[in-house]
Amino acid sequence: MKKTFALAVAVLMTWGAQAQRFPTSPNYNANTTFEQLGTTLPTPNTYRTASGAPGREYWQQRADYDIKVELDDENQRITGSETITFFNNSPDELKYIWLQLDQNLFKKDAVGGVSRTGTINDKGMSTGQLNAMNAGRGSNLSPEKEYGYNIKAVKDKAGKALVYTINGTMMRINLPVPMKPGTSFAFGVDWDYNITEYYGRSGYEYFAKDGNYNYFIAHWFPRMAPYDDVNGWQHKQFLGQGEFALIFGNYKVAITVPADHVVAASGECQNYAQVLTAEQRKRLKQAETAKNPVIIVSQAEAEQAEKRTGTKGAKKTWIYKADNVRDFAFASSRKFIWDAMQTDVYGNGRKIWSMSFYPKEGNPLWEQYSTRAVEHTLRSYGNRTFEYPYPVAISCHAVAGGGMEYPMISFNGGRPEPDGTYSEQVKYGMIGVIIHEVGHNFFPMIVNSDERQWTWMDEGLNTFCQYLAEKEWDYNYPTRRGEPQSIVDYMSSDKSVLSPIMTSSENVIGLGPNAYAKPAAALNILRETVMGRELFDYAFKEYAMRWRFKSPTPADFFRTMEDASGVDLDWFWKGWFYGVEPVDQDLVSVDWFSVDTQNPEVEKELAREAAARRANTISKQRDAATKGQTVVAQDSTMADFYNTYDPYKVTAADRQKYEAYLATLSPEERELVQSNTNFYTLTLKNKGGLVMPVIVRMEFEDGTDSVARFPAEIWRFNDQQIQKVISTKKKVVQWTLDPYYEIADIDTENNSFPPVPKPTRFQIYKQQQMRRPPNPMQLEKQEGGAGRLGTGSGGN
Repeated sequence: MKKTFALAVAVLMTWGAQAQRFPTSPNYNANTTFEQLGTTLPTPNTYRTASGAPGREYWQQRADYDIKVELDDENQRITGSETITFFNNSPDELKYIWLQLDQNLFKKDAVGGVSRTGTINDKGMSTGQLNAMNAGRGSNLSPEKEYGYNIKAVKDKAGKALVYTINGTMMRINLPVPMKPGTSFAFGVDWDYNITEYYGRSGYEYFAKDGNYNYFIAHWFPRMAPYDDVNGWQHKQFLGQGEFALIFGNYKVAITVPADHVVAASGECQNYAQVLTAEQRKRLKQAETAKNPVIIVSQAEAEQAEKRTGTKGAKKTWIYKADNVRDFAFASSRKFIWDAMQTDVYGNGRKIWSMSFYPKEGNPLWEQYSTRAVEHTLRSYGNRTFEYPYPVAISCHAVAGGGMEYPMISFNGGRPEPDGTYSEQVKYGMIGVIIHEVGHNFFPMIVNSDERQWTWMDEGLNTFCQYLAEKEWDYNYPTRRGEPQSIVDYMSSDKSVLSPIMTSSENVIGLGPNAYAKPAAALNILRETVMGRELFDYAFKEYAMRWRFKSPTPADFFRTMEDASGVDLDWFWKGWFYGVEPVDQDLVSVDWFSVDTQNPEVEKELAREAAARRANTISKQRDAATKGQTVVAQDSTMADFYNTYDPYKVTAADRQKYEAYLATLSPEERELVQSNTNFYTLTLKNKGGLVMPVIVRMEFEDGTDSVARFPAEIWRFNDQQIQKVISTKKKVVQWTLDPYYEIADIDTENNSFPPVPKPTRFQIYKQQQMRRPPNPMQLEKQEGGAGRLGTGSGGN
């Protein structure tokens, strides 16, 4: 209903301002939504500044590795020896050092396994599920084998045994002499272990049809744990969910495999002349200038190798070198097809290799899409962060689903049917996982966050960049994560199964939506709705540039995003990253007002129309047929002045009064009074608890529409309920909150005013007679037991 109000200029406005400054309520406003994070974040220091940048005294440790490893294809076993040179760049003296033994996750008594919870599904379980629950470890692990590291020796560079203690997935080495700041310590470790069937991010896949294995070997060697200014030694046990915290270093790795295997690994191969045929090296040379991927090892060559016709027991050693990386992984198989191209990704003259390794079971998808997706990822991510600094990026086809990332190499799923056909879901799922896993080269392989504690810092940021890269691959790409709508179901879940994003990785319920989808949607909302693309893109790139080849914390990310954009985002971090409340904005009501112009020509006509509407009752409508039978109608002497008097007639006095009123107004005030502007008071409730900007679409009487946007600060005085006045020249017939689904509102049913009914569709089907299942006698007859049923109808 439309209401009018008189405009008391200046005086009313002044009193209103004073009234807000001096509230009469004895209660205070406890709204803390827009309080600064303050002591929630760690105190800035000389290592990490208040701006979010590394401080002038920032430091980080380093470790170099010289590794020799052999893959036993007959027994699926790894044997290795390494020399680690650890550099103490910290200002602290170290009495001992810690190494990570991630393969110990698969030991029978591992904490990650025995702490696993679950229940029996009375509707049925697979034997693998039951074994995993009963044994407390993965269903892919053979009960006949022992898994985890067998540490055979730990020695200093002189060959003297070092004292060490193994605690689950961690090993402490007691140093003969404490390490002073600025010194290094070299030592060696010998080990072996049984490779798991592909489980826990690495292992093997067995192909029964041809009897061959594909190996994807990761976290396969004892690695240095980080020691930093935030945690000291980061030696949290690996329980299987939170991934890895690592330090940078240089690697030289000699990988010995069966002679007919092809190896892909982190870094660059140093001895192609010894491991490739002349024809394969020729193809590799052609790939340096090709515009399309070139086949280096063909399907025909791979199929010939599958037959295992070479010299039994023959071996080759592939030597790889990788500089300034935080980890090293490799893949090996005689089944691998290999294609590659070397391109100028950023147009600066520096060429980067994009490569793919896959068995024939991956075609035709892999040959057509994989290497192209690798190159696209490097370009898309590089434009938003920094240019990819390494010489190569590799995509290896691992098992049918999922993926895992390591420096310069990733293991990716996505496999067509045996007949070569594939669904749209498989195609885009494969491209998406390649983009995601290759993208991990940026987060966390270069921007080296602590995955063990903060999964979202790599998975969330990477999923967000993946979303953008997918849209750059295909405008209509069916992306799974990134759009605000994609997180609505999760955010509307019962809070008992929700954790804040800022929860340690090993303790998160629902790691996928919590650490991947929710942060990605949050960053998309920041970019599109809260900050805008220009401010967001600059700040995000600044964060990546500041922390490449360094180790940021959440506070460094939060602070950099604010520092580089000039936007106060503490309310956003608190709501999205420290809380579990959802977004649910409710448009409770809209009240319509217009200014009382005091113009008698306007106001009296409006009053006439209103009186006519009120008088048009049902009784008056039904009495219209007999109005000529009334006393006054039949006897004119009963009528007087008031029977023809028009109370809404504009008089000279009315006009004089109006002119006198106008004379008191300034030109601006007169324009406002005469503007015929419509004023609407919107009442909104924050039902979900998470404050967000208010976006409202107005649909006008003439069929046009307009969108008004109000920042989240609109809730700063009251984060529960607000009122907002909107003025328009046109009459609004429909109001809608969040019309473009950009704030992850979990309930759109309360976003419209007037409410818009949404039909629920149901199917109509022809009624069919229910068929009863066979009774026991019928079943007995079907089994040939008619003679046992009897034929009599009476008793003894």
